[in-house]
Amino acid sequence: RTLAPAACRTLTAPALRTAEVQKSASPMIANTVLGEPLGKRNAGVSVLGCAIAMVAVGGCAQGIGQLFAALVVGMARNPSMKEDLFTYTLIGMGFLEFLAIVVILIAGLLLYSE
Repeated sequence: RTLAPAACRTLTAPALRTAEVQKSASPMIANTVLGEPLGKRNAGVSVLGCAIAMVAVGGCAQGIGQLFAALVVGMARNPSMKEDLFTYTLIGMGFLEFLAIVVILIAGLLLYSE
């Protein structure tokens, strides 16, 4: 069994490291904030949690599509309110984009947390 180069060994996720590589890593990498050594991490669970959280980004995309569809319908029904409807659409899009950013941050936390 061969080991990867040193750069690859130190930059891989703790869950993917072999026991020999974890022992040979520096003490700062091998210890957590509280000084406890890293234990076995179930990497599949974090990826699954991240994937489930990313489903909400698809919901945000669908919401933006419905928002602009409603804008087109509203402008077709009442062209005189075009500016007001567009302002409300941009406000709603801002809320949806904020939600998407928060979901991506939470998914990243789920993916890279121990």
